[in-house]
Amino acid sequence: MKPEVSIIIPAYNESDRISGPLASILNFISTAELNAELIVVDDGSSDDTAKVAENAFAAAPDISTTVIRYEKNQGKGFAVRTGLLAAKADVALFTDADLSTPIEEMSKLVDPIQNGEFDLTFGSRALDRSLIGTHQPWRREQGGRVVNFIIKTMSGLQFSDTQCGFKAFNMITFRPLLDVMTIDRFGFDVEFLFVASYHKLRLNEIPVRWDDVAGSKVSAVRDTRRMLSELNQIRRNAKTGAYDLK
Repeated sequence: MKPEVSIIIPAYNESDRISGPLASILNFISTAELNAELIVVDDGSSDDTAKVAENAFAAAPDISTTVIRYEKNQGKGFAVRTGLLAAKADVALFTDADLSTPIEEMSKLVDPIQNGEFDLTFGSRALDRSLIGTHQPWRREQGGRVVNFIIKTMSGLQFSDTQCGFKAFNMITFRPLLDVMTIDRFGFDVEFLFVASYHKLRLNEIPVRWDDVAGSKVSAVRDTRRMLSELNQIRRNAKTGAYDLK
C-alpha cells in the first residue's frame, strides 16, 4: 500500500543519539496507526549510524522503513534531497535526527498540505517563542537572529525562521524542483524555500514546539561564512535562470 506520508531523517555520525528518536517516531506511527514510511539517509557517517538505524527498524517489522547509505559525506541538503527523491508518498516531512521538534507536531505541517491549502510548510521557532522549551545558549540564539536578518536581506524571503529542521512538502509539486537544487550543505533550507517561492508554490511558516538538544554539529563561524557563500550562489542561480525548469 502506498504510504500517505514519508518521514525523512538525514543523519551524519548520529549513532550515539539516533536510536531514541527513531523509537519515538516508530512508536508514534504505530500508536497513531499512520500509513507512513520512515527513511533514514546516512550521509557518509564514519560511525555505525546505519547499523543503529537498521537495528531500530528491525524492532518494528510492520512499519515500512528504509536506510539509505553512501560512503562519502555530501552534506545535509544532499541527504534530504536523496530522501525526498526516494519518498513514495505524495506528502513528505523531513525532521532532524535529534527530534528537537517532537514528531507529534507533524500534523501541524502535514494536514494543511493534505487538505490542499499549501505546497510547502515549515516549522518556526521564531513566530511563537513560548513554544521553545529548552533555549539555545544566549550567544547562539542571538547569532541565529543575525543570520536570519542576513538571509532576509540577501534572499528576499521575509520569513522569521528558515533554518528549523522540520519541513513538509507536497511531492507532486515540489519533486520536479529537486532537479534544479544546487546547495548541499547549510544553506539548503533557504534554497528550498527560495525555489519553491520562485515557482509560485504556496508556502506557510508555522510555529512549532522546539527544544535545543546538545550535540549540534553547527559551527557559528564556519557555517555563517558558508551561508553567505551559498546565499550568493542562490542569487546567481536566480539571475542566470538556473532555477528554471527545462
